[in-house]
Amino acid sequence: MTRLSTPAGSILGSSLEAEGTTIRRFLGIPYAAPPSGANRFRPPVPAAPWAGVLDCTAAGPAAPQNLENPAPPGSRPRKWSEDGCLNLNIWAPPGDGPARPVMVWIHGGAFLLGANSDAMYDGARLAAAAGVVLVSINYRLGALGFLHLADLLGPGYEDSSNVALLDQLEALRWVRRNIGPFGGDPENITVFGESAGAAAIGTLLGMPSSEGLFHRAIMQSGTAERYRRPDESAHISAQFLELCGLDKPSAKELLTLPAGRLLEAQAALEKRIAAETYAVPLPFQPTVGTPSLPEPPLDGIRRGLNSGVDLLAGTNLNEGSFAVEMRPAAPEDPGYPDRAAAVLAAAGVPSAQAPGYTEALARVLSREPGGKEILEAAIADSVYRQPTNRLLAARQLAAPNGAAGRNFAYLFTWRSPAMGGKLGACHALDIPFVFRHLDGPEAAFLTRGAAPQSLSNTMSGAWAAFARTGSPDTAGLEWPEYGDARRTMMLDDGARVEDDPRSGIRGFFAGVRPLPAN
Repeated sequence: MTRLSTPAGSILGSSLEAEGTTIRRFLGIPYAAPPSGANRFRPPVPAAPWAGVLDCTAAGPAAPQNLENPAPPGSRPRKWSEDGCLNLNIWAPPGDGPARPVMVWIHGGAFLLGANSDAMYDGARLAAAAGVVLVSINYRLGALGFLHLADLLGPGYEDSSNVALLDQLEALRWVRRNIGPFGGDPENITVFGESAGAAAIGTLLGMPSSEGLFHRAIMQSGTAERYRRPDESAHISAQFLELCGLDKPSAKELLTLPAGRLLEAQAALEKRIAAETYAVPLPFQPTVGTPSLPEPPLDGIRRGLNSGVDLLAGTNLNEGSFAVEMRPAAPEDPGYPDRAAAVLAAAGVPSAQAPGYTEALARVLSREPGGKEILEAAIADSVYRQPTNRLLAARQLAAPNGAAGRNFAYLFTWRSPAMGGKLGACHALDIPFVFRHLDGPEAAFLTRGAAPQSLSNTMSGAWAAFARTGSPDTAGLEWPEYGDARRTMMLDDGARVEDDPRSGIRGFFAGVRPLPAN
């Protein structure tokens, strides 16, 4: 056991051995007041300091969420609580010596699922190998984190559709105030996350209230374009009300319905949205035109918001393979090229130009792609890769002379042997490489014991170096800035730099959706 005094109060943690180092571990620390009762759908309230010694030897509850169906191999059902979900975990090496870089993990899960207690995010090995203080946070999910109620409930609920993001900002404020006693440097904080966690970071980069709360950002399979406008979010809210058995006059009952009842309606909405897309169903997203997010994040980024933040961003080659291989077939489904055209249309590509995408993909592959291949690539490009390219371009526009934060890019291409190789370099495959959990049961389905430890060493080392200095350069890896040449690190059994990989596809999207010049 290990005891520590912080500005928030005294806490009791535990210790464990990882990577040959003793790591101090503190779990389930509350960073905000319970987001229930009068606080439901409202911005977080900072946690009051506690008296006595708080036992932080066991993980705290997750945010309310439905069970995953089907659940990933090796996963366990998460225990949730609306009252206690706003908590964080900390893994810290011995506290002697200079203050260490702080890495704050924001988990993914389509803004519907996930928790800081998931085994894949256990930070002990990364903290030990990299010599950083690692923090993982929970935030509100689904309707409780993103339901747009400004028009339905009035004053006090103007930001209800962004409270999940405001939770993340409150967690970062807690870290800045309290991380010193853990050995962390409050003036060197890196946020990093995957999928919805990375999309949250992309959104935070465009939120005025986030400036100064973090110094570097790592986005794994993320985007700064995951948002809705108020009328679109209001349409989702109307559907959610209907599924709760409510209407506009009775909308106030949302404040007192049991969380389990809200989750039942959420599950029905998830099913409805999933039937409308061949890509990734995302029923809940932040809303722009609100007090905390007045404009689309990319617009704020182009104007220079958080321009001093160093950015490392990238995607996995086959981000869309889960959506293609795991989506149940339906008799009414059209052929794969038509499904790909629908995915591209949702990303702003007119249907008449969809064949141009297939032609660009064929040029990149130097062969004609199959139907499944077209759909998978269309999902990867529409939802992840091209938004990442546009974010990097917006950052270049915001600082054309490189006077602000530096930008680095990667493309992860190591192919999973799962399902006979059908998944390729799939979504989320990068996580066990970063957290050094290649041998974990949660990773076994994807890695099959074949994942190269050298790639995990490269990635975890580069991530930590970036957190420490703002550059992912390590002793064995020279990683150039993105720059006008769009230099990108290709991460596989070996690592190499390529200028503007898959440039023909990027060029196709740039022609359809050009980024405005300053």
